Amino acid sequence: MKVLGVNAIFHDSSAALVVDGVVVAAAEEERFSRRKHGKRPVPFSAWELPELAMRWCLEHAGLTPGDLDAVAYGYDPSMALSEEEGHERGLRDPWDHLRTTYAQRAAGFLATALPGVDRGKVVFVPHHVAHAASSGLAGPSTTGSVLVLDGRGERGSHLAGRYVDGKLEVLATTELPHSLGLVYESLTDHLGFLRSSDEFKVMAMASYGTPRHLEALREHVHATGDGRFVATEPDWTRFAPRRTPAEAAGAELPQEHADLAASVQALTEEVLVDLAVWLHAQTGDTLLTMAGGTALNCLANTKIWQRTPFERVWVQPAAGDSGTALGAALQVAAEHGDAIRPMGTAALGREWSDEQLADWLGAAKVPYTTPGSREALAEQVADVLAADGVVAWFDGRSEFGPRALGRRSLIAHPGHAHNVERMNDVKGREQFRPIAPMVLAERATDVFENGPFPSPYMLFVHDVKAEWRERIPAVTHVDGTARIQTVSNGTVGEDESANPGVHALITAFEKRTGLPVVVNTSLNTAGRPMVDDPRDALELFGSAPVDVLVLGPHLVRRQSLFAS
Repeated sequence: MKVLGVNAIFHDSSAALVVDGVVVAAAEEERFSRRKHGKRPVPFSAWELPELAMRWCLEHAGLTPGDLDAVAYGYDPSMALSEEEGHERGLRDPWDHLRTTYAQRAAGFLATALPGVDRGKVVFVPHHVAHAASSGLAGPSTTGSVLVLDGRGERGSHLAGRYVDGKLEVLATTELPHSLGLVYESLTDHLGFLRSSDEFKVMAMASYGTPRHLEALREHVHATGDGRFVATEPDWTRFAPRRTPAEAAGAELPQEHADLAASVQALTEEVLVDLAVWLHAQTGDTLLTMAGGTALNCLANTKIWQRTPFERVWVQPAAGDSGTALGAALQVAAEHGDAIRPMGTAALGREWSDEQLADWLGAAKVPYTTPGSREALAEQVADVLAADGVVAWFDGRSEFGPRALGRRSLIAHPGHAHNVERMNDVKGREQFRPIAPMVLAERATDVFENGPFPSPYMLFVHDVKAEWRERIPAVTHVDGTARIQTVSNGTVGEDESANPGVHALITAFEKRTGLPVVVNTSLNTAGRPMVDDPRDALELFGSAPVDVLVLGPHLVRRQSLFAS
């Protein structure tokens, strides 16, 4: 089966291609269009398709639209709430019916965007089933428990179930208007950030506060003991005044707002742990896979790993809505009998050959050098990092999902506390935001503890061991934790931590500094999608205070670029 998966209904528009049960390609539309999240999640935008991502997936595999056996669309309009049901449940958007209408016409939109697609091959996959498949089928085993939570799907906001040999059994769902994701989104808005976009800022802010409102908030949000929960939006002004976006962009971090963020974060963790404990009691599985936007909450993921009987918790790296393109394609492939292979890596996007990258540099008239080997490149870049330089690292296939995983990354020295402020300045973002470490997989347990190893996708937090906190202050958050990524010298696709180029770099850096860790943050500036193609990388390098650009095997130094 050749199945193209499509996510278009809310935000994080994306496409994924699965051929004979193997994930061949997956990419988010924002990487092509340069519009953050692809679009805003409003009903009026539900007709927009990830046209550029879809076309690239087919081109990458050498396929035409007519070659497809199915197009899997990650939303089923036949399940959506009617306008009357929406009103009865207190859902406020009077235009929500447009989303259903546009989804019903998806086959026509797809046939227009991809001439040659057979409209009869467009298949609707329920939103939360697509999320579930993106983890339960793409993960390390097609047998295990699966937990999905997000803002909303057609009728609900949550699914708990179990995959057995690739077949899903749904054990519990929570219906709208109850939604843990929507409560978190509304707090994001109340704190002056952009909802359905900046929830990670709330998670970062929570570390600066005390959860003193936890008991009062339990009136509005709590688990019900049967694998479900109650979650309704409180009057946030009871706890802290509303902030404007201008206030949120400022340097001040009011304690009352940090305390509110900490309270909601603690409550989120509490409910998720309860749901996971209940699920384990039903299944007895050793493996829990997770997806949905809430699964990007790495603090909550860690609590689930620490406080539930599951031996392994695996979170799909594109756990938000972008992952439903992958899940929809996998679900349809599985239903037609294909043997599903684990995704194995998040490196599923675009790449360029060494020669193509050289052509880009030549066309831009940028002076560069090409060290003769990966090791030679690593040695030269490690010299820059050891001297406290900042490196833009662009190498291999781009990541699927919101985390920079050493393919489109900004890298710096973790041993200097000033690099927190410096990197946030480079990116133009709030100073309370932490920056994360990449660590050699074989050294990770020497430096970090109280979290799962390996941790290839930066979706859990670990405690920094006491003796290391002063050695790597730039990546030690205010609460003593770090959101780590382990990096190995393994084979990409077989070892999820594999990134031989970055592994060589950190190894060389450790020889110079004694630190098996580097700073890693995404290769972008605030409000813009992550860099994806060489033009994006050159534009960022030309405008940001970065010392070196690594473009595949090629190295560009700022001092050479701007030499008189």
